[in-house]
Amino acid sequence: MEWHDEGIILGTRKHGETSAILEVMTRAHGRHLGLVRGGRSRKQQPVLQPGNRVDLLWRARLDEHLGIFQAEAIEMNAARLMDSAIAVYGLQTMAAHLRLLPERDAHGGLYETLAVMIAHLDDPDAAGELVAHFELLVLEELGFGLDLSQCAATGTRQDLAYVSPKSGRAVSRAAGEPWRDKMLPLPAFLQRGSGLHADPAAIEDAFRLTGFFLTRHVYEPRGIEQPGARAGFLAALRKHHAARKAISGAIAAGEITT
Repeated sequence: MEWHDEGIILGTRKHGETSAILEVMTRAHGRHLGLVRGGRSRKQQPVLQPGNRVDLLWRARLDEHLGIFQAEAIEMNAARLMDSAIAVYGLQTMAAHLRLLPERDAHGGLYETLAVMIAHLDDPDAAGELVAHFELLVLEELGFGLDLSQCAATGTRQDLAYVSPKSGRAVSRAAGEPWRDKMLPLPAFLQRGSGLHADPAAIEDAFRLTGFFLTRHVYEPRGIEQPGARAGFLAALRKHHAARKAISGAIAAGEITT
């Protein structure tokens, strides 16, 4: 058995004295594991870092075997990402979400999205929006996608402000007003094609929304906890937003000049 593909490294773990088990998200073969002989060598270690994009050759005697990977670097992203706590936690969060999917099931859309996100994950102003969108896509791939395109009650596509916790469908501001305390806020930037950017409050609402449905449909039924990296990612985002707010306040007070 043999195939050739490209992938993004999600993680590694030690195997024996010198080898490593490599976990990658591939374009055509989904999330896939394989053994890299000599993967802990000085030559291989810089290549086999999370976030790097690699060219892969996989071989095994039978399809169900772990198999052997040969990996060559295409894009070395790890060093850039390691400089940002937001990027590190963001990548770990996305890797944890991808592990919710069956191994070796192809998810081309998720792979392409992951590749785009890694290019911008070290931009703290973009990372929150990107990971929130990624969580929506993971819910969709798992079969629990939210319908944020039109109001569940009236069919309108205008002024969508809430999401029903029961149906996972959007609700307009007017239709949802009587039940607003029972609804989940819908940040405008999550609506497909909106082109809008999020402020810190909208980011918090977005992760409250995706977290609610991930917990209901995925974590609780499987008896697992929310990945710790997700909490670390949100904490790093809040720290960044607080620091930026403090700087803006100091500039406004004339304590810092630009």
